[in-house]
Amino acid sequence: MGERRRVVVGVSGSLGSLAALHRAAEEARRTGAELLTVLAWMPPGGEHSVRRAPCPPLVSACREAAVERLGTALGEAFPGGLAGVPLQCVAVRGEAGPALVAAADGPDDVLIVGTGGGRWRRWLRPSVTNYCVRHAGCPVLTVPRPQLLRELASFERRNTYHLPLETMEMTGSSH
Repeated sequence: MGERRRVVVGVSGSLGSLAALHRAAEEARRTGAELLTVLAWMPPGGEHSVRRAPCPPLVSACREAAVERLGTALGEAFPGGLAGVPLQCVAVRGEAGPALVAAADGPDDVLIVGTGGGRWRRWLRPSVTNYCVRHAGCPVLTVPRPQLLRELASFERRNTYHLPLETMEMTGSSH
């Protein structure tokens, strides 16, 4: 008997990841696959800081918070539960991209990820989506950010006003 097909999805709790979670659930239901939700987490300061100053209670608290965040994300995405789809949930200690690629290691797996928050976020943190597309050994489906988020970002760009320096100084001195 062969391995069961899995749909692996990265979940962080963001609206983009919840959109990817919904798409992954649809794909799992459509194909009769198991849904594997993966939330990657890192200790504060990363692995380097934990090696320099180990603190097992802190790492344990971070792991528990990750498991809780994954449960919350599933509850927000599917308030009535997820009927008809075999579900497995894991919180993995590590960077999101490598954790997702490692999780989607079966010959028939499909990896589903939401697209990131735009070019500003990519400057601060590497793109998980790009990492998965480049390194996964299985098909990767990328789910665009929800339309509402794209419209909100566009609205914020159009309606950001920069006050002249003199106005800011006058406003600050009147308090």
